[in-house]
Amino acid sequence: MAMTMASTATGVLAFSSVPKNSDPPPSSSSKVCRSSIVAVSCVSHCVCSATSGSTSTVTEQANSQKFSYSRASPSVRWPNLKLNENYPPSQRPTHVVEDVGLFENTHDSVGKEEIREIGEAGLELGDEPLEILGKTSKNRVKKMTKLALKRAKDWRERVQFLTNRILGLKSEEFVADVLDDRKVQMTPTDFCFVVKWVGQSSWQRSLEVYEWLNLRHWYSPNARMLATILSVLGKANQEALAVEIFARAEPAAGNTVQVYNAMMGVYARTGRFGKVQELLDLMRSRGCEPDLVSFNTLINARLKSGALVPNLGIELLNEVRRSGIQPDIITYNTLISACSRESNLEEAVKVYDDMVAHRCQPDLWTYNAMISVYGRCGISREAGRLFKELESKGFLPDAVTYNSLLYAFAREGNVEKVRDICEDMAKMGFGKDEMTYNTIIHMYGKQGQHDRVLQLYNDMKMSDRSPDAVTYTVLIDSLGKANMMKEAAEVMSEMLNAGVKPTLRTFSALICGYAKAGKRVEAEKTFNCMLRAGIKPDHLAYSVMLDILLRFSDSEKAMKLYQEMVLNSFKPDHALYEVMLRVIKKENREEDIHRVVKDMEELCSMNAQVICSILVKGECFDHAANMLRLAISQGYELDRENLLSILGSYGSSGRLSEARELLDFLREHSSGSHQLIKESLIIMLCKADQLDDAIREYSEARDFGFFCGSFTMYESLLQRCEENELFAEASQIFSDMRFYGVEPSNNLYQGMVRTYSKMGFPETAHYLIEQAEEKGLLFDDASIYTSVIEAYGRLKLWQKAESLVGSLRQKSKMVDRKVWNALIHAYAASGCYERARAIFNTIMRDGPSPTVDSINGLMQALIVDGRLDELYVVIQELQDMGFKISKSSIMLMLDAFARAGNIFEVKKIYNGMKAAGYFPTMHLYRIMIGLLAKGKRVRDVEAMVSEMEAAGFKPDLSIWNSMLKLYTGIGDFKKTAQVYQLIQGAGLKPDEDTYNTLILMYCRDRRPEEGLSLMHEMRRVGLEPKLDTYKSLISAFGKLLLLEQAEELFEGLLSKKCKLDRSFYHLMMKMYRNSGNHSKAEKLLGAMKEAGVEPTIATMHLLMVSYGGSGQPEEAEKVLDNLKVEGLSLSTLPYSSVIDAYLKNGDYNIAIQKLMEMKKDGLEPDHRIWTCFVRAASLSQHTSEAIVLLKALQHTGFCLPIRLLTEKSDSLVSEVDNCLEKLGPLEDNAAFNFVNALEDLLWAFELRATASWVFQLAVKWSIYRHDVFRVAEKDWGADFRKMSAGAALVGLTLWLDHMQDASLQGYPLSPKSVVLITGTAEYNMVSLNITIKAFLWEMGSPFLPCKTRTGLLVAKAHSLRMWLKDSSFCLDLELKDSPSLPESNSMQLMEGCFIRRGLVPAFKDITERLGDVRPKKFARLALLPDEKRDKVIRADIEGGEEKLEKMKKKVGVKRRKLVRRKLIRGVVLPRPVELYQKKKS
Repeated sequence: MAMTMASTATGVLAFSSVPKNSDPPPSSSSKVCRSSIVAVSCVSHCVCSATSGSTSTVTEQANSQKFSYSRASPSVRWPNLKLNENYPPSQRPTHVVEDVGLFENTHDSVGKEEIREIGEAGLELGDEPLEILGKTSKNRVKKMTKLALKRAKDWRERVQFLTNRILGLKSEEFVADVLDDRKVQMTPTDFCFVVKWVGQSSWQRSLEVYEWLNLRHWYSPNARMLATILSVLGKANQEALAVEIFARAEPAAGNTVQVYNAMMGVYARTGRFGKVQELLDLMRSRGCEPDLVSFNTLINARLKSGALVPNLGIELLNEVRRSGIQPDIITYNTLISACSRESNLEEAVKVYDDMVAHRCQPDLWTYNAMISVYGRCGISREAGRLFKELESKGFLPDAVTYNSLLYAFAREGNVEKVRDICEDMAKMGFGKDEMTYNTIIHMYGKQGQHDRVLQLYNDMKMSDRSPDAVTYTVLIDSLGKANMMKEAAEVMSEMLNAGVKPTLRTFSALICGYAKAGKRVEAEKTFNCMLRAGIKPDHLAYSVMLDILLRFSDSEKAMKLYQEMVLNSFKPDHALYEVMLRVIKKENREEDIHRVVKDMEELCSMNAQVICSILVKGECFDHAANMLRLAISQGYELDRENLLSILGSYGSSGRLSEARELLDFLREHSSGSHQLIKESLIIMLCKADQLDDAIREYSEARDFGFFCGSFTMYESLLQRCEENELFAEASQIFSDMRFYGVEPSNNLYQGMVRTYSKMGFPETAHYLIEQAEEKGLLFDDASIYTSVIEAYGRLKLWQKAESLVGSLRQKSKMVDRKVWNALIHAYAASGCYERARAIFNTIMRDGPSPTVDSINGLMQALIVDGRLDELYVVIQELQDMGFKISKSSIMLMLDAFARAGNIFEVKKIYNGMKAAGYFPTMHLYRIMIGLLAKGKRVRDVEAMVSEMEAAGFKPDLSIWNSMLKLYTGIGDFKKTAQVYQLIQGAGLKPDEDTYNTLILMYCRDRRPEEGLSLMHEMRRVGLEPKLDTYKSLISAFGKLLLLEQAEELFEGLLSKKCKLDRSFYHLMMKMYRNSGNHSKAEKLLGAMKEAGVEPTIATMHLLMVSYGGSGQPEEAEKVLDNLKVEGLSLSTLPYSSVIDAYLKNGDYNIAIQKLMEMKKDGLEPDHRIWTCFVRAASLSQHTSEAIVLLKALQHTGFCLPIRLLTEKSDSLVSEVDNCLEKLGPLEDNAAFNFVNALEDLLWAFELRATASWVFQLAVKWSIYRHDVFRVAEKDWGADFRKMSAGAALVGLTLWLDHMQDASLQGYPLSPKSVVLITGTAEYNMVSLNITIKAFLWEMGSPFLPCKTRTGLLVAKAHSLRMWLKDSSFCLDLELKDSPSLPESNSMQLMEGCFIRRGLVPAFKDITERLGDVRPKKFARLALLPDEKRDKVIRADIEGGEEKLEKMKKKVGVKRRKLVRRKLIRGVVLPRPVELYQKKKS
């Protein structure tokens, strides 16, 4: 190959070596030396310390290392050829141009590749033989004589001898001293080589030699010497000296093509194409024809002067051909190398194709350049193909070839291929050189393998390869990107210690690293160090420093640096302007904003639209709006993004009026943008949270015409609709979007899937998922799928949820855990435990592992399916599998049992939870207290409240409301009022539940007036009572016969147009019935029909009952006849109303007649008719009347009551048992009413043993509660509410019998009180409270009415025990049947009291004359004969009057009464209240 490569080669990553400054010339008397030598001073460079970041000044030494590419030697480039090592520096052919080297900047923050050349240009023309690269011409040697061969050897020795002496001079010595010595005889050609060889080491000494030779005139001036010194000065970048020497050269020597070519090479080195062109024209004007070297130099200068333009290479080649010269391999290689520098593959291929077309054979340089350009463009496959091609054509790859190929694969990160190339290099005798290491280090640095980078760096140093500036820069850059700034600083320190001068790129890499790490101080110090080192910042350095200052909001320094940057002709890019504007806008530096805008206009020549865009991104929206107006006025198109951003700013800041002004301006001045303006207005309203206005504008635009909005508009509307839960509007907008062909994005698809799922349309959501997947959109967010599955679960469509999960399993190996849990919960919503368990087992086997949510889903499935008992089994199984049951799972179980009302299980779970270390929460206390309150467990509720307060929790309103409902439900109205006082004392604001419960309490306590005033207060605070509250008030007023108030409430509801159901009308009819206003009842029936509420049989029944209660059975019968006339399908209910009316009126025969008519009408008597006749029989005065009534039933086919009264058969028990079993499931409390009537009958006619076993059968079939009396549980009390009088007396006697047994064992223990609950309600006009009191008072029991609550009888345990043991009334409590039926009824109904007939006179006498008396006193008086009882009562009355008179005479009686009242009031506070007041005190 006919050329050498003196420094670097194509395709290799390298920095140019720093020019080495020789020592300054010594001062001497020689005029030549003083006039011709130029002194070069050393520059003091400031570098950064490796560890602390501080800067230090280091003076560059004269012997600092200089990078040299050793592979330029042929013996090294081709070690396999065994070339001689004794060749002098190889000479180029006659038309050699500069060697071309490439540098690719690896600093990623620059964003572009910077290409730099390193080379040399020279022209050696002489008589000496030329050596072709690595191979001596054998033909030439054969033509030379022995003397010529001796001379050839001697001239090398002479030149080398003189060169060594000159270069060995000290700084104070002169060249003249060596040349004047004349120890060697030199020819003019020899001196040319001396100038060249000396110039390779020191251009100053070379120039001194040239000037001395000219001064001495030791040889005739010739073109060769002039061309040689110009070449030396060109290589040393001493253009001014070269121009001076060329200008004063003699015409004879200077007017030659070689000299012109040398001078053109000086200009070409710096890319001064214009100067080269001038010299070429000067040559032609002087009659000197340019040769191929001239054109090659011209081409080289043009390529260096600027970037390649399309077809430039072909145009330059054509220009050469137009001059009559054919381009050679050097021409083509120069062009291809330039294309490689700029990674311009297209131009390189054109030049290469032209080369082949003109039959110019590629050489190794050509292949190297083409491999390099393919590598730079990322086409490693083509680079590899060319590598194989050059080998097939007989070329031997050199180190440049391998490094170019290595770079091609390293650029794409192909580590294996890079490793293979390195192995091939080693096989061919090439070791890794500096460029090889740099390339590989760069590759690993980009991959982030920083340990590997540092290892290669250490291997490089151990392999005697000297890291150059490229090496260090790449290392610093890689470490900086990995935020390893300590290591990067250490590399900088090593670079300085090695004598390698940091370049601009090195400093920039370090500054970028500090900037990325946020180390502002260190970045500033490094930047200042670079300035002190004399290195001028480039665009990158300025940009990075400006960026970090802005990031730290140091606007003062940033603006100063910006001004300096602009003064140095560097312009920030758009992104930097955006950051700068954003920072100074935050600090409200309006002057700086105006200055920056002015610079963008004047210095950067930006138009108004571009400036507007930058201002928008810099968040200077007011300035952007003004610039937008200017841009529109200048005729620019309206930019969508700019407008949307400006309007978005106005919308978010609430400046809607300014936004509308801008839009009005745009409508006037921007024709054809009306749709964009409308869309922008809608988007702005969305961002301003004016969704209603946005939807209205959208609807108007859509209705106006064919309006097709942009994606951004639809996205804004849909996102806002989803956020505000306007799902119907979102669905409509999405449909419009699809209709107009606007494709939704991935995010919009996800949003609409969520929307349709929340709307309850999971099928639509599922369809959208499938549609998105068909378009290649995949949802990475598992919550999208879970929302659809959960929606399916809520609709009980678990099959479709199952299919969705199945499709997910087909698409991915691992389904997200949330999806599995959602499917489990979907099964749970339908109670499909087995399916949920199957999914649980699947994820246990295949993963991911189940979570607490999975376990809760299993439990929820059992709960929904009503299989609460299996919860414990599942819990045990999970614990055996190693799962720890969480608090949420326990809470789920507790809540399930609480909703089921299972207090026992709830308390068991609660205690177990506390034992496991889970502390109760406020929510848990709410559940517990609410459940216990519903179960009327007063003591448990109060204990739970005390526990809650001890744990540091304060009862909230919901807990107080539960307690209000509890005390109201059990009739403890005093405590209800106290709880309300506690609510007010705690500063809590009563809610609807509070007011409704309190009103209900007043209604039950027969104080509806206070309830009504509380309702008015409730309305004043903005709360509306429930309809049930109105119903309670109306019912309470009705019971007190306060008709005006009840009617006022009822009319108020009608005036409000409340939709009242039949129960309200029935309630009013009952009130009118009880008050005897039957006409109003009839009018109410008409009003009911007018209100659209059709009367039912039950309504007519109430009307008939009303007539019956008023003693007008005939009117009731008329209603029945009307029903018959209307042809309605009647049940026994209306007949029972008429029959019951006649029975209550004592018209037994007519009642029996109506019974027969009913049977004739085809209706068989049922439980209603039975109950009517049995109840009437129980109240009849004589046994014969009762038997007549019961026989009437017997004639209709129901003989059980008459048999119970007249027979003693054992089969009656089973018959009654079967009867109750059949009546149990029937509606209207059929079994309950029948048993109550039967118990009254049996008790009245002294069949009390029979009544006892009938009572027990009723308990068996849950007709009566199992806990009527709770002696076995040692609760001792009894509850007789809702029983008939006879049933209550049976139950009371049984309870006394059990209590007598307990008293013999010492129970109940003192000081416990025993409570009997009688209630205050009446059943069939019988007061249970009065009946039981009369029974117990007759027996002289210790029971007394409760002072705090009505409907309760209380006895102290000790007194009760003594009475049960000692009282004669308790000697025989066994219930027995009378041997024969009495002639008359043993019981009598008197003023609501079902009392023993024989006790009636005494009861009337005692109560009328003495009022309420204690039981023992009542018993004593009742047993006395009438005359004696009269005397005792009169004496008692007189004694009371005397005692009263004595008390009036005493002083301070009134005061003592007041004190006593206060004491009484102080002892009635309940336990929670006491605790609360103690805490307050």
